[in-house]
Order: sequence, then C-alpha cells, then structure tokens
Amino acid sequence: MKVTLSFEESSSSDVSIMVDALRASTTITLALNNFKRIIPCFTPEEALDLKEKIGGTLAGERNGKQIEGFDIGNSPCALKDLKNSEDTLILTTSNGTRILENMASRVLVGSMVNAEAVGLKSIQLARTHIDVVMAGVKGKFAIEDFLAAGEILYWISKNLDGCELSEYAQTAILATRDYKLVKEAFLNSRTAKRLIELDYIDDVELSVMRNITDNVAIYHDNELTLYI
Repeated sequence: MKVTLSFEESSSSDVSIMVDALRASTTITLALNNFKRIIPCFTPEEALDLKEKIGGTLAGERNGKQIEGFDIGNSPCALKDLKNSEDTLILTTSNGTRILENMASRVLVGSMVNAEAVGLKSIQLARTHIDVVMAGVKGKFAIEDFLAAGEILYWISKNLDGCELSEYAQTAILATRDYKLVKEAFLNSRTAKRLIELDYIDDVELSVMRNITDNVAIYHDNELTLYI
C-alpha cells in the first residue's frame, strides 16, 4: 500500500489523515471524550448561525485567540475535561477545519496524542493509499505538523505489511525518533511561541504528548465522530 505525506491538499482518494497539531487535531481528538459529534465550520459566522439552529457548544479561534461571543476557544486542555449537557461541539479554527473542506477521501484526524491509534485505524480503513496531510499555518509549513505526521507515519510503517513509503514520509519518520528533540522543536516552533504569548502553554505541552488516547475522529457528512 502506498503511504505518503502531503501539505494542505491530499493526494489520496482513499484515506487521508489531517494533522494540525497545534491545536485543531488535538482539540478534536480529546473533545471526543465529552462530545458525540463535532461539526467543523469554516467561518465564525457559519458557526454562530449553526448554533442558533441546533444548539451545542461553540468553540473557535482566529490567530490563536478565542473568538468573541464563543463559549470556549480552540483549547484541548479546556475541552478534554469539559462537563456540560451538550453532545455537539461546533468548531472553527484558522487552519485545521479549513483543510477538511477540500478532502475528497475518507478522512481521519491525527495528532501526537493519538498517533499510534490513528495509524492503526488508517491501516484498517485504507485499500490502496494512505496520505498524511499537514495543515500548516496560513499556507506555510509548520514544524509541529511535520513532526506529528512523522510519529503517525512511524506507526503506520511499523504495522503495515507491504508499506510503500514516499521519501518525504521517510524523512518525517527519521525526524521523530529522538523524542527530546521533538519536544524542543514543538516548544520553539512559531505556532507554539504565539500560543505561549497568549498564555496557552498548557495546550502546547499537552499537544506534544505521545499516544495518550485511543480516540480517532472520522469526518463524514460534515461531522466528526469517534471511529470505532
């Protein structure tokens, strides 16, 4: 089976794994502890309109900051233990939710926190081609997405017989074998520095943790739900 790494757009019509490590992928993955479904919206206005129609908890950010009038920001720390009576999370983010809009394949959501689980689920789901897709930041490469993708690709390559890794994917795997260096790169990334300035260091430190959950979100009919 072909296994590749891409930026912003998937090269697979089979299975893609969207990676926005800081923070949308981590938020989505851990929010499934408390919500049955997550509905991604591509603008704040769309999210506000949807909440008026169906209710739910409204979460989102632009440039790292919680959107005015929203219930909560794009914070995995805040959402992983959030207790309320709602079963729907409406989420809009700067990068990750935008990437989902153009996916033509079946889509899973991956991060450092569920790297092994999403890798194994992608193997179960795929027939011919798994593509790990880095969201980046406003059209620019983001090292945290590259490293999270490398961790996911490592687990795919370790468990998939007949794995045909692209050289780009191989490079990402090699970059993640020293976890101490991975953590340093995460904490010193452009995105992390921005979040730390906004007092979200706990989100950054949570997002770099490896394999702390088996949650894997699948995107279908404009909703993200737990893939069983």
